[in-house]
Amino acid sequence: MSIFKDKVLLITGGTGSFGNAVLRRFLDSDIKEIRIFSRDEKKQDDMRHALQNPKVKFYIGNVRDKQSVDIAMRGVDYVFAAAALKQVPSCEFFPMEATMTNVIGANNVLLSAIEHGVKNVVVLSTDKAAYPINAMGISKALMEKVAIAKGRELGQDAATTICCTRYGNVMASRGSVIPLWVEQMEQGKPITITDPEMTRFMMTLDDAVDLVIYAFTHGKNGDLFVQKAPAATLSTLAEALKQTYAKIDPKYGDTEVKVIGTRHGEKLYETLVTREEMAKAEDMGDYYRIPCDTRDLNYDKFFVEGNEALSKIEDYHSHNTRRLDVEGMKELLLKLRFIREDLGLQPRAKAREIRSE
Repeated sequence: MSIFKDKVLLITGGTGSFGNAVLRRFLDSDIKEIRIFSRDEKKQDDMRHALQNPKVKFYIGNVRDKQSVDIAMRGVDYVFAAAALKQVPSCEFFPMEATMTNVIGANNVLLSAIEHGVKNVVVLSTDKAAYPINAMGISKALMEKVAIAKGRELGQDAATTICCTRYGNVMASRGSVIPLWVEQMEQGKPITITDPEMTRFMMTLDDAVDLVIYAFTHGKNGDLFVQKAPAATLSTLAEALKQTYAKIDPKYGDTEVKVIGTRHGEKLYETLVTREEMAKAEDMGDYYRIPCDTRDLNYDKFFVEGNEALSKIEDYHSHNTRRLDVEGMKELLLKLRFIREDLGLQPRAKAREIRSE
């Protein structure tokens, strides 16, 4: 944590699952101050009462309003840009709302950070931005393009460094499927699965925080970082949950699984790195670093130069990454705080009905 010693960190969208995970990681560190910026007054009030920590400061505002971002940005050293509309169905029905938050809002944060001399900004993206087929993914893909373009414009010797991180399904983040399925089991309802063979990357919130910290410490302007992650089919995840909760009550092991069919805007598998990106990706061990394209807007280059290797390269997606079996998935589930609490493995930190991390 040495780079954060006596520094000020701003988290946009800081009342979400990611913001809470960052707070858990940093509160006992040598960081000077953490600023939570969001438009949700109720969540901020809940967080303030729960923490009672003078290191954490709260700012009401909206990334769509640059003036409110500017107020929170004064004196900041590092920014986690996590504010987003991320629910696929709501973005699908209200694509302009997704655009205003995920694209224009992100641009406001970047402009403000540059103007205020922030050292590093990491913008959080999603696997749905790779080959996007829904409004959420499209808006996040454009957000990545905006951030990468800003980094390219600034250059490598600039006072501000802008990077992106892209990660897959974050287990038990707000609105995700794991808390829903646990709730369905406890209510005696079937677990509803869209497609049993659908695969998703499986990451914990701590993995997501690790990825962002890695980007802060290793990133150059315009970089995109991706963490390698295992994947599982939805049927494997459902069975692992059933077996895990059968330790509480054997009846959960007999929970029915109901296949409801693929929903609007869903993919069979998710891509974390496209083959075009894999062609220039650097393997950093646990991560891929994809540097930005530093070519200028000289169109001749785009017509006369190509990359023959592209036709031989495969995407990095949830169908060809390491596949978890039921035992492996159960092991990963035990990293989730609320599941450990439900199993009596640790004291309960939140109300029982709060299933998100």
